[in-house]
Amino acid sequence: MTFPAGLHPDPAHPTPRGTLAASLAAAAMVMALMMTGCGEPEPGPDPTPLTAEEQRELRKLGDRARAIEAKIRKLRPRGTYIIIDTGRNRLTLVQPDRPVLEAVCSTGSGRALEDPERKRRWVFDTPRGEFFIRAKHPRPVWIKPDWAFLEVGEPIPGKMAERLAPMELGDYAMDLGDGYLIHGTLYPRALGLSVTHGCVRLGDDDLDAVYHAVRIGTPVYIY
Repeated sequence: MTFPAGLHPDPAHPTPRGTLAASLAAAAMVMALMMTGCGEPEPGPDPTPLTAEEQRELRKLGDRARAIEAKIRKLRPRGTYIIIDTGRNRLTLVQPDRPVLEAVCSTGSGRALEDPERKRRWVFDTPRGEFFIRAKHPRPVWIKPDWAFLEVGEPIPGKMAERLAPMELGDYAMDLGDGYLIHGTLYPRALGLSVTHGCVRLGDDDLDAVYHAVRIGTPVYIY
């Protein structure tokens, strides 16, 4: 049994049975008052009827809310689309008008890399905004850019063959433009973390499902 602070029995100094019972009862009452907000009832709704002016204002607010909802319905994309939440590292596939898949993904780390010799700088963010699937690639081959060698301290190769990495992107890749892709990963334990160079990584099963659900032109919304 757990006792409130100051009421734990001390074998060396026994407490009279009646005093201990009274103390425990008092402690129970204090705990009950704390649980119920010190005994004060929560205020209920104001029973005062609205004036005619307040009723008109309420109707106006209702009309505005309905108009906004109608605009949102018109702006909502139709058919299949993808939503990527970079804060939670979640990708949602909507098809059509309802989510059919929520996948854990990895997005950009936000790190910066400097190339002082050539005065270049990269920031590894996943871009935000509206995009479209521009191309779909089965068995993609990554052509490693200069920064991929600089960040691990390796010299930049002069031959194209030394830049090819056929296993890095997984089984499929979907091109969002400007070098950003949705693709697979060699590091499934890092899914859910912001660790990429800007691309969006998915696990094998989720990548397969998304790849076969979308087509060229499918909208992608990243925030």
